[in-house]
Amino acid sequence: MALDTMLLAVGPRDANSVNKLAQTVIEVAKPTGATVVLGHVFTEDEFESVLDQLDYTPQTRAEPGEVARRHTTIRDLAAHFDDAEVSYEIEGAVGNHGDAIVTLAENVDADRVVIGGRKRSPTGKAVFGSTAQEVLFAAPCPVTYVRRD
Repeated sequence: MALDTMLLAVGPRDANSVNKLAQTVIEVAKPTGATVVLGHVFTEDEFESVLDQLDYTPQTRAEPGEVARRHTTIRDLAAHFDDAEVSYEIEGAVGNHGDAIVTLAENVDADRVVIGGRKRSPTGKAVFGSTAQEVLFAAPCPVTYVRRD
């Protein structure tokens, strides 16, 4: 199976994991020549909050991709990929994190999804859910899980 497109899915909790996520993706994407899609997924509430922080008004409503390009986490990841000379694209999506990541993977025809997460107890997953677990079970391609420190 060729590895042409990798989706690196990030969200609001991934700001502190930029270096680890970038390193993991670069180790695979650079030797294979894969294009990385940096996908920032926002819930509706997160998206509205970011729009407020960026001073968007209802008259200047922004698209998720545009907001993602302005997000610090995406800009930091893009700098890593620029330094490593790995090609990338930026996409944004709004919705339930797990569902939106899977849909984004399908839309970009991803050959691999990379997602970060944290260690959780089985009870924690049952009570609060797990985006990573949703993606692992529903993604249309293999998923690489990068645990946050």
